[in-house]
Amino acid sequence: MKRVVVLTGGVGGAKLVLGLSHILPQGALTAIVNTGDDFRHLGLHVSPDIDTLLYTLADKANAAQGWGREGESWAFMAALRELGGPDWFALGDGDMALHVLRTHALMQGESLSQVTARFAARWNIPVSILPMSDQPVATMLDTDRGRLEFQRYFVEQRCEPAVRAVQFDGAAQAEPAPGVVDAILSADMILIAPSNPFLSVDPLLAVPALRSALEQTAAPIVAVSPLIGGKAVKGPTAKLMGDLNMAVDNDSIAHHYAGLIDAMLIDSGDRCDAPDIAIAHCATLMTTLSDRMRVAQAAIDLAAGLRG
Repeated sequence: MKRVVVLTGGVGGAKLVLGLSHILPQGALTAIVNTGDDFRHLGLHVSPDIDTLLYTLADKANAAQGWGREGESWAFMAALRELGGPDWFALGDGDMALHVLRTHALMQGESLSQVTARFAARWNIPVSILPMSDQPVATMLDTDRGRLEFQRYFVEQRCEPAVRAVQFDGAAQAEPAPGVVDAILSADMILIAPSNPFLSVDPLLAVPALRSALEQTAAPIVAVSPLIGGKAVKGPTAKLMGDLNMAVDNDSIAHHYAGLIDAMLIDSGDRCDAPDIAIAHCATLMTTLSDRMRVAQAAIDLAAGLRG
């Protein structure tokens, strides 16, 4: 049985993981998830990328937006607004239950890894979901409106500020969560999801022992490009690349991952001239489940070819 590890964060990453979960046998897939987006809101510990993956794999995600729960109700937010509370970050009623239980468990001494594993088991999710670290790492953006934590930039200000630099507070001191390094070193292949390289993947790479494991592993590492035709399907990847004075193309993505990846999967109509890595093509837009499975299979085939 092939052991596949995927580094992921956000909606695009969750789509690939869902596709992988449908073509791999149970127990073969481990998802290592970005927690640089995690933050405290109204006293609650919110883990947006973990929650998006949990909801997606449990078939509970909002199909239209890709995040949050399908059929969500909003009584809590209505009551919050009535009392003058902060409403810039929306918490649905079902979503609140998850955040309350997570926060309570963390206060009782459980780790983020333990809480995440329990939620996944409760929903019969056949994927090992590992936070990148049980210790806090905060994605911070230096912008023309000052230094912003990720959710303030992404949600409150809708990615409008121009970004000058991205930093990961606490990453240098953070240790990978239990199981992360072992999963990487024992993997037959490692995939980097089409998540935002700078906001969703870089936080993982900023954890020293996690990056070191990626550099040591004998497994081929394949990145799936988040760009199609020079644009991001969702999120601020293209805008951020422009802010950072990067060409919005696959060559820039390959250069960003230089020294780490062995190959990159890009859209059928795109090109990449980066040296020293293999390039494969497929239609990478993931609208349906069959799309997700197709892209997942193409990434696995690319990695298997390298290993062979």
